[in-house]
Parts: sequence; structure tokens; C-alpha cells
Amino acid sequence: SYLRKIEESSLHINELLKLEDPLLEGKFHAGNPSYKEDRYEHFKANVDYFLKELKRTGVTKQLLWEEYKASYPGGYSHTQFCYHLNQQEIAARPSAVLHHDPADKLYIDFAGKTLSYIDKSTGEVIKCQVFVACLPYSDYCFAMAVRSQSVEDFIYALTCCLNHLGGTPRALVPDNLKAAVIKADSYEPGINTAMDDLANHYGTTVVPARARKPKDKALVENQVKLIYSRVYAKLRDRQFFSIQQLNEAISEKVLAHNQTRMQLKDYCREEKFLADEKHLLKALPETVYEIKYYKQYKVGPNNHICLQKDKHYYSVPYVHIGKQATVIYTRSTVSIYIDCKRVAFHLRSYLKGRYTSVKDHLCSTHQHYQDRSPDYYMAKAKSKSKELHNLFVLLFKQDRYPEQLYRTCDGFLKLQRITEPDKFEKACQIAIENQRYNYGFVA
Repeated sequence: SYLRKIEESSLHINELLKLEDPLLEGKFHAGNPSYKEDRYEHFKANVDYFLKELKRTGVTKQLLWEEYKASYPGGYSHTQFCYHLNQQEIAARPSAVLHHDPADKLYIDFAGKTLSYIDKSTGEVIKCQVFVACLPYSDYCFAMAVRSQSVEDFIYALTCCLNHLGGTPRALVPDNLKAAVIKADSYEPGINTAMDDLANHYGTTVVPARARKPKDKALVENQVKLIYSRVYAKLRDRQFFSIQQLNEAISEKVLAHNQTRMQLKDYCREEKFLADEKHLLKALPETVYEIKYYKQYKVGPNNHICLQKDKHYYSVPYVHIGKQATVIYTRSTVSIYIDCKRVAFHLRSYLKGRYTSVKDHLCSTHQHYQDRSPDYYMAKAKSKSKELHNLFVLLFKQDRYPEQLYRTCDGFLKLQRITEPDKFEKACQIAIENQRYNYGFVA
């Protein structure tokens, strides 16, 4: 369907790949995801029980269906029940031996057990999560400690891993994306979005491992077991006083692990990686990846949206007041999209309660209000009349707060518009001669 849409609209793949998600969505209008029936979810939850019962003597699909309908009256008919059960039987096949290509996949996981360091200032023992990754072809391993399984720490560890490898594989295979998320605050993005953005930045793709207990990621699970024996066990009696010290020790032990000769093979993991795999990895991008956050906000009456994370306001063109906006922000930038179009771009500010405004986003009345200054009024007077300019110069030389004089200047400009030029010039001359620089006298 997507390929057909691309052909019909003459869209170019290279151009589409450069678009942000809201713009890309606007090109296709993909619509809502498919609806899943509750009865299918109920059937799926019990399918293991059905398959197990079928192996028992005398148990038939007809009997199972009768019991199924008795316990769940809104379920499938006999035909549909047998069809879905047959599909599950076909899918339940024995495990196969997997053959991995070099630089093809990077398996990612978190170890179940933690390591720790001691805070010198308080004496508190701080537990750390251990990020583990491996390339299945060479079985080359990477591990490091991070403070949590939050999105930021997960992405940070993954970028450190790719930088350590010196390149990017064709696919990233995380164990379970949700397992790497701790909802520390309501502004944290979903890991799926963050991983997709990272994959786009590094020119790779994300292929999550299957749910429950997949057998196609056994290598990374085996690496975790090896990390327990070759890193955890060897560091068990050592004390560390910072996460940097802990990671230096982990890196030292992982290096020794990668340089240890593998059983039944005449080479080590590092030799295999350097000889057959590293040169096939994609080159790393020149720029550093910044995690993106996605929020929905309504444009306020003052044509600004408030980024609640920082309590800072950013301007949007005034024609979009009242519309719903998608805000994508990173550590350094803020992009605002409306109707699948980027309407504003700002550098991110962390000053609470302050405004970042672009003059062109304001309506003409607000622009005039912001432009007001003695120089602004004197330049405007100079373009209208020589005598009016002289009057404004003398007006602002008075020892008065400038903003008190702005309305007086607006009054003079109005008089200039509605009065004959000769009369207005004479009135300004009389005001200057008598040193009466007020609107009432000139009027």
C-alpha cells in the first residue's frame, strides 16, 4: 500500500527519509492502527493450554471448543476456533540453527543482576544496571554500567557501544524495549520513538526480539552469563567510589573476556571481530545523536506554547492561535509542527517563565508594540516630516521615562496623517519656538 502511494504521488525515497515523523505522516495519512478483537486476545491467552490439552488421550478439538464456548460464550465459532488452532500448530515448529552474517545484527540486553559503587560523601551504596550487547557473528561483547534503565541511560549506553565498535550494524535487536524504560517523569518519551530516532540517525533499523522466551537471542543471554563469571565474580571483592571507576574496571574485564580463546575454536572474539566484522560496519555519523522528546500542546492566545518540562514559552505564527501543535525537542532545539508542517524552530532555553519570540510570528499590532523605542519613533518621524523629526528629538531629550512619551508620539503621527502638510509643519514650528512639546498644544 505504501509503495503504491509512493508510485502514484511520485514521491522520492531519499526525500522521505529526510522528513521528521509528523511530516512523513502527513504524506501518507496512514490512519489508525488495526483494531484487535477482544475474543482473539482471549483465545491467544489460552492457546498454550489448548495445544497442551490436545496431546492428552481422547481430547479433540470439538471437546475443547465446547469447553471454550461454555466458559466464553462470545468466542469463536467451531470453524474459526479450529482455524486459529491449526495456525498455531503450524507455527509451533522445532528450533533451527541460526547462521549470522558479519556486521548484520547487534543484540542488546540488560543483565538481571546489578553492580554498585560507594558514594564517598554519604557512604551510600549505589546500585547500577549493567548494559550488555554482542555481535552474534563474532560473539564480540560490550558491557558498561549505567545508573538506571531509563530512556536516557539506555540510549547513552547504546551510543557508547556503537562508538566503541567504531561503526553501526544493519540492525539493532533489543531484548524488550519496555524493559529499558523507567517512567521517572511524565515528559519522558516512549523508548520505541527514541530507538527509531536513534536508528534513523545511525542509518540502521530496529528489530525487537520476540516476546516471552525467544530462542533467537540466546547469544546475548549467554553473554550475560559469561559477564557474571568473568566480570561480576572477579570484581566481587573490589570497592569503587564512582561510576567512572566501575566502568573502567568493567571495560578491563570485558577486554580480557574478548581476548580469551574460545572453546573448540582457534581464535578469540576480538580477533574474529577485527578480521571479519569491523570493516563491514557502517560508518558512524559526523554529528552526535540527541534524543528527541514528543509532546502535544495547544497554541495559546498570545501565540506561544509552553514547554512544561522547562516552563518556558516559544512563539508560533499568530495565524495558528488555538490549534493543536506537535512539539519535538532535544537538548538544544525545539521544533513546532502544525498540520504536518514545521511552523517554528527555536534554540532551547532553560530559563523558567521566560519567552523566546520571533518578531515575524507576531501580528502587526504586537510587532509595532515591541518595536517601540526613541530611535524607532525618530526614524519614522524623519520619513514623514523634517519639523516632526526635530520635535521628536527635542521631546526625547527631556528628562522623562521614554515609554511615557510613546503615546505622545503616536498622537503626533496621527495628527500628521489627518492634517494638511503646511498647517502641520507650522504647528510643529510654533511648538518648538515655545518649547511646548505636548500633544494638546500641537493639536
